[in-house]
Amino acid sequence: MYYYIRKTLEKAEKLDFKRKKEKYVAVLNSVEWLENRDKFDMGIEMDIDLSIIHSTKAEVNYDSLTGTFSVPDRENISAPATGFAFALDEKGIVFIDDSGFVNKTISNIISTKKWAMPSLERFIFDFLEQIVAHDQMFLERVDKELDTIESNILDGEEKDPSQRISRIRSDLRDLRVHYEQLLDLSQELEENENNFFSKDNTRYFHLFSQRVSRLHDLTTSLRDFSIQIRDLYQSQLDIKQNRIMALLTVITSIFMPLTLIAGWYGMNFKYMPELEYKWAYPLVIAISVLIVVFSLIFFKKKKWL
Repeated sequence: MYYYIRKTLEKAEKLDFKRKKEKYVAVLNSVEWLENRDKFDMGIEMDIDLSIIHSTKAEVNYDSLTGTFSVPDRENISAPATGFAFALDEKGIVFIDDSGFVNKTISNIISTKKWAMPSLERFIFDFLEQIVAHDQMFLERVDKELDTIESNILDGEEKDPSQRISRIRSDLRDLRVHYEQLLDLSQELEENENNFFSKDNTRYFHLFSQRVSRLHDLTTSLRDFSIQIRDLYQSQLDIKQNRIMALLTVITSIFMPLTLIAGWYGMNFKYMPELEYKWAYPLVIAISVLIVVFSLIFFKKKKWL
């Protein structure tokens, strides 16, 4: 599909490369690109295998700037990312995409954007903005979920959250890498090494870099927060185990003197005088009860119970 960049993107049946003042956007699949790449006169032989794209990057060539996008699915970040390629020069930009992602993004731009001063730079800026359009809300949802997990841990209501926290950390790590790659891409565009862009319009790429930098910082902060929550849960487990060990120690301490008494009078020596006393048995019972009561009062006072 072909578009001219006017007040909005206007669809065209084909491109007239003699109209040098009008910038264009082309969206081709990999087969169409191989058939038509010579028409764009970008001086590149780019044979693309879209199935092996794993990163977002840009490379400066003599007559063009080429690169790839790898966009994680925000609904399932651990799933395989959407990959597509691009090539651009001062005349316009060509996307090579078999997934339909670019067409969907361009449809969103057409329905939501109208430009007072249309330009290739502004289109690229809006395209990049569409990639991260809902990331702020996504990260806010993650933040709220982590807050909820933390509150439940402190209230003792949270079952083992380790698996969920591990998934969140993994997603945030993948997003952070994605933002770092977008930052590199936008900085490469802002550098404008081949002078494809108007110097005044490179500010769009600077604005995008600032936004992605903020998202990157927020992602890093949330990842650190998830690590703190994991440590908090582990500390709560340690506290529970310490309480159990303290209780077992108290019980052992209470029954140690009783065990001593039982062992002492279980020896059954012939000349143990207490064995002949009428009140010896109830007396031992009373002493045992007193020991238990005294121990309980002592441990309670020391706040060990």
